[in-house]
Amino acid sequence: MAKDINIEEEEINEDVSETNETNETNEASETSDTNDTSSSSEPSDSSEPELSPLEKAEKEIEQLKDQYLRARAEFENYRKRTIKEKAELILNGGEKTITAILPVLDDFERALADTTEDPEAIKQGMELIFHKFVKTLEGLGVKKIETEDKPFDVDYHEAIAMVPGMGDDKKGMVIDCVQTGYMLNDKVIRHAKVAVGQ
Repeated sequence: MAKDINIEEEEINEDVSETNETNETNEASETSDTNDTSSSSEPSDSSEPELSPLEKAEKEIEQLKDQYLRARAEFENYRKRTIKEKAELILNGGEKTITAILPVLDDFERALADTTEDPEAIKQGMELIFHKFVKTLEGLGVKKIETEDKPFDVDYHEAIAMVPGMGDDKKGMVIDCVQTGYMLNDKVIRHAKVAVGQ
């Protein structure tokens, strides 16, 4: 009988130890789950610390200051480049005009070197050079201001004389052109000096 009781006690002790082991395992797993959950909810050390409003404002000011300095430097470079280009344009702007006029100058040199004494041939040569020169100017945008049978216009004409007794149909009209006027690309560069009917 005592033997049976001892066997029963041993079985109970084994059951109790198994139960304790099971409880310990469950507690350990719960603890690890809790630790995992708490560790996942906590911010990791690798993330940046949150900045205060003052630090954010200072950082933004630094960025804006950097952008301002860059923009100012770019504008200064642009200004210097523009001044340089303008100076070069002033110095070399007449190159196109001079290059176009040089052939006319060559014609004048040839005419002066010609030893002919025929007045008619000299006159024809001068007329050819004159027409070539006019065409060259037209190619550069220079146009003659027309005055013949045109009404007097202060935008294009400069009256240097008034001619009375020309009749009503000639009143306010250009009678004679004393000096030809010219326009460059639709801008008057020299007014035509004219006599106007009174």
